[in-house]
Amino acid sequence: MSETKYDILAIGAHPDDVEVGAGGTLIKLVAQGHSAALAILTKGEMGTGGSVEIREEETLKAAELMGVEVAGSFDWGDTSLEDTYEHRVELAGLIRKIKPKIILCPYPIPSHGRRQSHPDHVATGLIAINAANLSALKKFDNGEPHQVERIYNYFLPPGVYPSFIVDISDYFDQWISALGAHKSQFLNPEKTKDYLGSLKSMARSFGIQGRCEYGQGFYSGEPLVIDDLMSLVSAEVTGSAFV
Repeated sequence: MSETKYDILAIGAHPDDVEVGAGGTLIKLVAQGHSAALAILTKGEMGTGGSVEIREEETLKAAELMGVEVAGSFDWGDTSLEDTYEHRVELAGLIRKIKPKIILCPYPIPSHGRRQSHPDHVATGLIAINAANLSALKKFDNGEPHQVERIYNYFLPPGVYPSFIVDISDYFDQWISALGAHKSQFLNPEKTKDYLGSLKSMARSFGIQGRCEYGQGFYSGEPLVIDDLMSLVSAEVTGSAFV
C-alpha cells in the first residue's frame, strides 16, 4: 500500500468502477493540479471478460492514462463483497496512510438497476463511509487519526438527483481512452452490448442537466457549504448545451 499523501481517494468495487463513475472527474482534478489515487476492493474475477491478471494490467494502464496512482488493491471477493469490520479496519488503515481530503465512492443505498445496485457497489459505499469514520477516531489503534473532509457518491440509482455535476467536456476524449484501457470489459468482441456508447450517453445526460456538453454526477450526503455564492457562477457554463 502507498504511503504518499493524495488529495482524492476514489474507491471502487471492481477494476473499472472508478473509471466509469468518476474517471473524467479524476482526469480534470489532476489537470487542475490535485493528486488522486485509486483503491479497488476486489479483483473483478467474476467479470464475463478477462482474467484477474488481464484486469490488473488494464487497471494500471487506465490509471496511467488518468494520471492517478493505484494506492490500494484488495481481494475481498467479487460478488461476495460485504461491509465487515475487518474490511473497514483495513481500508481505514489506507485512509490514514494517504490522508485524502475527499473520498469518491459508489452510492451506498440499493435501488433497482444492475449497475447502480450491484451489491458490491453498495457494499463499497458502506465500507468507504464506515472506514472514513473509523479513520477519524483517536482510539482506533492503527496509525495516526485522519478526518476525511468530504465523501461524494457516484453510480447514482434512478430517482437520485445529483447534488452537483462536474463538467468533463474538455477531458471527454481522455476519459474514453481510459475506459478503453479496460479492453476485456468495453472492447470485447464477445460482448454484444455497446458499453462505451451507453457511458457516453450517460455523460451526455449529466451534461444536459449541468448545462455543459459532458458531465459526471455526484451525490453529497450532507449539505455543501459555500463561502462565496458567486463562485458557483462560472464563465464556462453558458447554457450552450441547449443551443
